[in-house]
Amino acid sequence: MTTQTWNIDTTHSGVNFSVRHMVIAKVRGRFTRFSGTLTGDAADLTKATLVAEVDADSIDTNMADRDAHLRSPDFFDAASFPKLSFSSTRIERSGDGQYKAHGDLSIRGVTKPVVFDLTIHGQAKDPWGNERVAFTLESAVDRSEFGLRWNQALETGGVLVGERVAIEIEAEAVRAAAAQAA
Repeated sequence: MTTQTWNIDTTHSGVNFSVRHMVIAKVRGRFTRFSGTLTGDAADLTKATLVAEVDADSIDTNMADRDAHLRSPDFFDAASFPKLSFSSTRIERSGDGQYKAHGDLSIRGVTKPVVFDLTIHGQAKDPWGNERVAFTLESAVDRSEFGLRWNQALETGGVLVGERVAIEIEAEAVRAAAAQAA
């Protein structure tokens, strides 16, 4: 097997999340600056590795005041911890086009093991001859385990911000050109 490198195409990808607000509603957000690579054979991810990095200060929930609070020390503390990262430790097949990507997720200086459900959507050549692969990664984490503990109790019971954060990454990656032998 030849090792291949696939670079995430950020113009055709997204790092998204959602969390409960006031117990009854869901707030969605995204990060606008990120990068990543898949190294290995996209046809057999069990021998591949996945690495990704997200700029914490690129958080966007479509509300400037909330985004500023999320960048603050109450949440991501983006000034002190500018990057969120994921590095796979192993990928196992769980079905046809389905995998479990085990790895280390680092947020706010805290690293915890996380498992993402990974679904491959296929490979194709674009009109310019570039090979592409598309996949989705989904997981959920307890934000307090990563030091994101700010909250406010509600008069009616419950809390303002849910603890469980759902993560969904839609990724399209482009195969890097093979290095030429000199």
